[in-house]
Amino acid sequence: MKCNVGKTDRVLRLVAGALIIGAGVYFQSWWGAVGIVPVLTGAVRWCPAYLPFGLSTAK
Repeated sequence: MKCNVGKTDRVLRLVAGALIIGAGVYFQSWWGAVGIVPVLTGAVRWCPAYLPFGLSTAK
C-alpha cells in the first residue's frame, strides 16, 4: 500500500471523521459509525477509493 493521502487531506479526514462520530454519539445514531472510515483512511494515509482513479494528494 503506497501512501496516497497527503498532509492536508489527512488532517481534514481526521477532523471530519471525529465530527461525524461525535454527531452520531450526540444524536444517538448508528450513522456515527460512518466516521470510522475517514478516521481510518487518515490514520493509515491510504485511501482505496483513490486507486481506480489514480489519484493521490501525497507529494
